[in-house]
Amino acid sequence: MNIQYKPLLPQTEQPIVIIGASGIVKDAHLPAYEMAGFKVFGITNRTISKAYDLQKQFKIDYVFESVADAVKNAPSNAVYDITVLPDQYIEILEQLPDGAAVLIQKPMGNDLAQAREIVEVCERKNLVAAINFQLRFASFVSVARYLIDQGIIGELYDLEFKVTVNTPWELFPLIKEHPRLEILFHSVHYIDCIRSFLGNPKSVYAKTAKHPLKKLSSSRSTIILDYGEDKHVVINTNHDHHFGPKHEESYIKWEGTKGAVKAKMGLLMNYPDGLPDVFEYALPKKDNENEYEWTEVKLEGSWFPEAFIGAMSNLMRYKEGSDQKLSASVQDVLNTMKVVEACYESNKNGGISFDEV
Repeated sequence: MNIQYKPLLPQTEQPIVIIGASGIVKDAHLPAYEMAGFKVFGITNRTISKAYDLQKQFKIDYVFESVADAVKNAPSNAVYDITVLPDQYIEILEQLPDGAAVLIQKPMGNDLAQAREIVEVCERKNLVAAINFQLRFASFVSVARYLIDQGIIGELYDLEFKVTVNTPWELFPLIKEHPRLEILFHSVHYIDCIRSFLGNPKSVYAKTAKHPLKKLSSSRSTIILDYGEDKHVVINTNHDHHFGPKHEESYIKWEGTKGAVKAKMGLLMNYPDGLPDVFEYALPKKDNENEYEWTEVKLEGSWFPEAFIGAMSNLMRYKEGSDQKLSASVQDVLNTMKVVEACYESNKNGGISFDEV
């Protein structure tokens, strides 16, 4: 299969200024930028020692004491990479130069009201702003998108995300106590990815649940997105499967009228080390169109860290004019946040009472 699924790189050098020095910066942002040959000009963080640690590890030119200091010293064509928690986004965006390019870590705010405020700030300051929804750029998603766009598997009528894993939430202490944990910080990736294929749903049904032995606000969710009577679109996540790897699952499955695609997302299994991804597609056999044959395709790159190259590359290429579409613009992602809000509204309101039937 000869498909261009790796992201196209920008034609110009646009130095990156990173605001934040969390684990995701160490494990994904900086390794991805190193792979792509992007220039990281500087970094700042509230706990400045973490910024200095990353400077040494990744040979970053400068550590800045504050966002204001970073902006003051940054090149005019710098791209800002915000990697802090949503509560700090607006304060930071207000300090960026008007017209600057900025990649903002997901989610786009803690709720829909905050998301709308983020869009307002970006539009008022004329920022070229995108949200870092890297799953859109993972190699297995890019190849699936090609197969669907080319009509190879026919009309898409079934899209399923299934995650049954043991997630070590202790690795994410800053979000572990969040009142909107599972959907806002995890399933939001899948909601956004689904939207990138199918657009906005007509309606949403959702239930997110706690674990009886944990203090987490939620760790398992079922989300049904209504795209009409001929489409079945569902997200099922269970981060509490503590019973060994035998029955763990982590996949996306696309089914169409001519064929199907299944991608194992190895990253989420045995996290943070992960397992290899597996990409397969099914098409009718040449000698019998009623029978299907699954073919495995070896793809280079995964969700972490390689997909982070795609998110930043798209922003840089859009800024320089070589890409015509900013894939996860704040305006587009506002609709992802509307779906997230609808999920929480559905979860709060509940289903039809058994006693009322």
